[in-house]
Parts: sequence; C-alpha cells; structure tokens
Amino acid sequence: MGDDAQGGRMSGANVTERPAPRARGLFWGRFSWFGVAVALAATAVDQAVKLWLLFGIDLGARGMITLTPFLDLVLTWNTGISYGLFPQEGPLGQWALLALKAIAAVLLWIWLARATSRLTAVALGLIIGGAVGNAIDRVAYGAVADFVLLHATTETFDFKWYVFNIADVAIVAGVAVLLYETLVGTGAAKAP
Repeated sequence: MGDDAQGGRMSGANVTERPAPRARGLFWGRFSWFGVAVALAATAVDQAVKLWLLFGIDLGARGMITLTPFLDLVLTWNTGISYGLFPQEGPLGQWALLALKAIAAVLLWIWLARATSRLTAVALGLIIGGAVGNAIDRVAYGAVADFVLLHATTETFDFKWYVFNIADVAIVAGVAVLLYETLVGTGAAKAP
C-alpha cells in the first residue's frame, strides 16, 4: 500500500477528517448567535411594553395604576443611570451617558464572543438587551421610561423600591445568572 500525497497516510484507509474548529474573532464566538437572540428578545419585550404603556394606555396621563397591594404602574423619566444616580439634564450629559452605555455594550459583546456556555450567553444577552432597550429610550425621549413600583405599606412601615422597567429586570437577571454561574455553576471554583 502506498502513501498518498497528503503527509504519508495509507491509501485506501477509511480516515474521516474533522473540520478544524473555527477561530473565534474579537466580536463573534461559539455562543454569540445565542446571546444575540436573547438580547434581541429582551430589547423587543422591553420596547413593546414601554410603547404599550406610553401610547396604548397613556400611563403618563392616567397617573398611577394599582395592580396589587404591593405593585403599581407609574411613569417616571430617569435622566441618570441605574436607580437615578448621576442625573443629566443637558444634552452633553445625556450623550456622555449614552457613550458610556455604548462602551459597556461593546465590552459585554467581546465577553459574549468568548462565552463557553449557553448560560453565560443568556446572561450576557440579557444584560446587553437591557442596556440597548434603555439606550433606545435615551435616544428617543432623552430619558429612560421607568414604570414598575414595588412597595410595602403597613400601619407602621412604608417602603418603596426604585421605579424600574423591563430592561432593568433583564440586566439584573443577567447579573444574577452570571453570579450563579460563577459561585454555584459547574465551572465554579470549588472549595477543597
């Protein structure tokens, strides 16, 4: 039996070659498509709910809508970052916050390109989708539309959480999944 021209393999041997793994680029990796799908879904749900509340039921004109004893819908405009920190009224400050979000989204996207599990891709997709949803608000309205108010009120106690939106829920859920994966997941460092 003779050798073939490709490096001395035996002719007639039943050799199955595996394709070489695709090299990951800076912005695209094995689970990028999955993370992008999650990000698009999170952004779409966030924007659909906001459009419905703003224009469908006109939450701004209706004022507060009580859904349960601990949950109300009320429209607030957040000109800052999370929880109303660093509010920016002028266009320079608004564009600076938008630029900061864009930089964060690019860094998260690079992280997504290096994700080694679907769970990480889901988490990063949720964070990116939430950030994009809030960035769309900032461009369209000059501020982020927040509308969910959780509260607990008794005779001696009155607690109101910050008003938030679906994009914020996506971001917090993504961070929670990353923490879970880091601390408890299969790839987490285990104590000896």
